[in-house]
Amino acid sequence: MAAGVGEVLRLPPVKPALDDPCAPLRALLQRYMSPEEVVRVRDAYALAFAAHGEQTRRSGEPYIHHPVAVACILAELQLDIFTIQAALLHDVIEDCEISKESLAEQFGPEVAEMVDGVSKLGQVRFETREEAQAENFRKMFLAMSRDIRVVLIKLADRLHNMRTMGVMTPEKRRRISRETLDIYAPIAQRLGIHAIRIELEELAFSHLYPKRWHALNEAIKAARGNRKEAVHKIEQALLDRLHQEGFEAQVSGREKHVYSIYSKMQKKGMAFSAILDLHAFRVIVADVDTCYRVLGIIHSLYRPIPGRFKDYIAIPKSNGYQSLHTVLLGPFGHPVEVQIRTEDMHRVAEAGVAAHWLYKTGMNHAHAESQARAWLQRLLELQTQGGDSQEFLESVKLDLFPDEVYVFTPKGKILSLPRGATAVDFAYAVHTDIGNQAVAARINDMYVPLRSLLSNGDKVDIVTAASAHPQPGWLDVVVTAKARSSVRAYLKTIQREDAETLGRNLLDKALQSLGGDYQQILPDDLQRVLTTFNVQDEGQLLAAIGMGEMFPLVVAHKLLPEEDDRGRLAQTARRLGQAVSQLLPSRLNRDGATKKPLLIRGTEGLPVTLARCCRPIPGDPILGFISAGKGVVVHTHDCHNIREWRKRRDRWVDVQWDPEAHGDFPVTIRVVAESARGVLARIATLISDEDSNIDHVDIEPQDGLYTGITFTILAHDRDHLAKIMRSLRSLPMVSRVQRVKN
Repeated sequence: MAAGVGEVLRLPPVKPALDDPCAPLRALLQRYMSPEEVVRVRDAYALAFAAHGEQTRRSGEPYIHHPVAVACILAELQLDIFTIQAALLHDVIEDCEISKESLAEQFGPEVAEMVDGVSKLGQVRFETREEAQAENFRKMFLAMSRDIRVVLIKLADRLHNMRTMGVMTPEKRRRISRETLDIYAPIAQRLGIHAIRIELEELAFSHLYPKRWHALNEAIKAARGNRKEAVHKIEQALLDRLHQEGFEAQVSGREKHVYSIYSKMQKKGMAFSAILDLHAFRVIVADVDTCYRVLGIIHSLYRPIPGRFKDYIAIPKSNGYQSLHTVLLGPFGHPVEVQIRTEDMHRVAEAGVAAHWLYKTGMNHAHAESQARAWLQRLLELQTQGGDSQEFLESVKLDLFPDEVYVFTPKGKILSLPRGATAVDFAYAVHTDIGNQAVAARINDMYVPLRSLLSNGDKVDIVTAASAHPQPGWLDVVVTAKARSSVRAYLKTIQREDAETLGRNLLDKALQSLGGDYQQILPDDLQRVLTTFNVQDEGQLLAAIGMGEMFPLVVAHKLLPEEDDRGRLAQTARRLGQAVSQLLPSRLNRDGATKKPLLIRGTEGLPVTLARCCRPIPGDPILGFISAGKGVVVHTHDCHNIREWRKRRDRWVDVQWDPEAHGDFPVTIRVVAESARGVLARIATLISDEDSNIDHVDIEPQDGLYTGITFTILAHDRDHLAKIMRSLRSLPMVSRVQRVKN
């Protein structure tokens, strides 16, 4: 490979020559391909050049430079001829009028399948960008499961796009960078392609948080000068000691990357000055036996820090990575990380699963490849268990290279699971049927609940029963994508029929209350409602109602023709008024006479609840959300508790205060006042003078000079509340007055 042993494999940007864009690629290919294969690659380049024609990128350069650059990145990894051809042609299906069949005829089905797998779903239209992206990812992952080289092309494509993203708008750069950190860099990590993963993370971080990246980069440069002598001294000490013991080894010190340092600061809540291990050292030796011998020698040179040793040779990571990791107390009192590995292990660490296609190395990468295949097999299982594209993408994200724990089956087999995994996750990792029938677990020969967390080295045995089945509560404790999707799939299968029956009954009753009949609903009205709520068919609509995801009265209103709906609504609102008023607190005027119930437009015929978290009052901007058992729950626009609900458009109700809505509404305010005798009485008197009552008071002494007093008072509307707060601020003993929400 291009990089020397002991160095991080770099993938430098390739600048195509103006006269021959293919020249840099040809130079790379001639290092490891035969002349005949180079000619065949040239044929693929000729087709790509002709297909893209006069197309240009946003930067103004000819578009052909992009597929050539993608092919160059893969040629640095010395991938096979079919991958290089597919890289050159990866955009011709999506952007040019060239069919998959035509590619198969000219370059074979292998290349055509790879190009098709990389291509987006250009012919399909989706309602949202998120839905389109999720479906595109689903297609890419499924293509990966058939040929893993698809994702290698996609990673190289994303890497070149990240390198040339400077011409895009800041908003688009941030969106693409977030997607890169969430999806593409973890995929590169999962497949063990260290070189691409590092560059993707660095570029994405620099675009997503440019100020943070610049500040950290400058801090690292400043620290580099101060520690240069220390790094050289440790490197030389390691080399001298190994040579004294008769071992041939290559030792190199490397600086940790900006994003890895930032991630450590975020994860551990540390300042940059507290990060002491900015450098790591890598020792490359001849064979596995020498790795362990060198470990002992290094531990005799510098004292190891307890609990910081990891043996990834005996137990490789899930992406095939193998190495010994140890952290030592260096000569200057700072921790020093040392990695010890063989040359083969180093190549796999840098190229990951791509090392399988390296030419003429004679290396055995069976473990890295088998781990990647196992991961892709899990993706296929996730796909077959159903769910929409966004649910599939969510499951894949959960499965992308988590921090791992290693546990043992009763027969001694090692399983790697994400940190935080439970016995349920273990059961599904063994087999889906084991998970579905699990009733308890034995961890280290002790019976424990299935919710128990697993730790490194645990021996786990699952107790099953034929009559057992997954429980909905498991979704709150499982962390692996396989367990979560398996539980969801089972619950959907078992509950769907019951939910449809219940939903049909609830909807029929709701329609009857509005003077309608489910049997008389017209197909056009039903189709309109299916489109409105973004569901595929009648069964899915009824199941959503039965499971409490949709409110039957809201669906009933939508099902009725608009001209009939208004008439029926006027007739039934009065009939339902009494029932609604029983669900709402009565509004009493000062004479004790009962006023009419709270009126919020858009909720006619539905029970209404004012959220206690934000306590909305007339004049506040409000949102209504359908909640099973509560009807319409009304929140203020800025309530923190509705952040997640905002994504559920099918649960929204467009509501507003009726101009005639009046009464006394509870609202919470907090007053900070001097700690003096009579202050509470003065404040209470003023609130009463402003035509309000106090429902509740909490007093919280602060520093002895001031006291925090929280009042729940009754206000007519937002203007009335503002008047009360202005009056309170005018008191000389009051320091601060604010409305309290959430």
